[in-house]
Amino acid sequence: MSGVMKRMGMIFRAKANKALDRAEDPRETLDYSYQKQLELLQKVRRGVADVATSRKRLELQLNQLQGQSAKLEDQGRKALALGREDLAREALSRRAALQQQVSDLEVQHQTLQGEEEKLTLAAQRLQAKVDAFRTKKETIKATYTAAQAQTRIAESFSGISEEMSDVGLAIQRAEDKTAQLQARAGAIDELLASGALDDQSGLAKDDIQAELDRLSGGTDVELELQRMKAELAGGPSAQQQAIEGGGAAAPQDTSQQQQSHPRFEK
Repeated sequence: MSGVMKRMGMIFRAKANKALDRAEDPRETLDYSYQKQLELLQKVRRGVADVATSRKRLELQLNQLQGQSAKLEDQGRKALALGREDLAREALSRRAALQQQVSDLEVQHQTLQGEEEKLTLAAQRLQAKVDAFRTKKETIKATYTAAQAQTRIAESFSGISEEMSDVGLAIQRAEDKTAQLQARAGAIDELLASGALDDQSGLAKDDIQAELDRLSGGTDVELELQRMKAELAGGPSAQQQAIEGGGAAAPQDTSQQQQSHPRFEK
């Protein structure tokens, strides 16, 4: 049972892979990959902007703390000048606490500055890769489109495309049907001529009439042939009329008539 299931799974995956391959368009895949790279580049740039914003905020805080530290130092000097050592000590204590904060912020500032430089370099490299991919993508798309057009043109000329195959099959079916109808019409004519098939329209002739028509046609041909021979020989018009009149017998010899009638002898 497990073998059957594995085989069914393999067949299903093969069918699905074939269907996906037929539906996949490399140009769409390349455009989708390019879009994803642009989104990644946008995220990196946003990260660079966030780090730069944090760095700038630390710089503002450092400037503020350094200003407060300078102010406390000046207050301590004035307090000592006025003989107020306690005030000078308090100002210096506050200044020392601010200096610790300044040191911490400076460390964070250096860290952010390093991260910003790394992200900026990464963004520049990614930008270069995206630009190179875009150029390659457009080249592949143009090549694929040209190859697709050439294939369609070649298929059209060779007649192996689906449309041309359908047209060829339609022409073949029309020729076969025409030949079949011609053969059927010829067979019906032969059957009608032989009398094996009756003509229900009443226009067909019986066999006796057909034979008479054939003999009459032959006699007409013979008469026409004799007339033409007489014209070529220059014979008398009486013979032509006799021939045209149905082939009447020629007049008998006068000598034979005299012998047959002795009363005309002297």
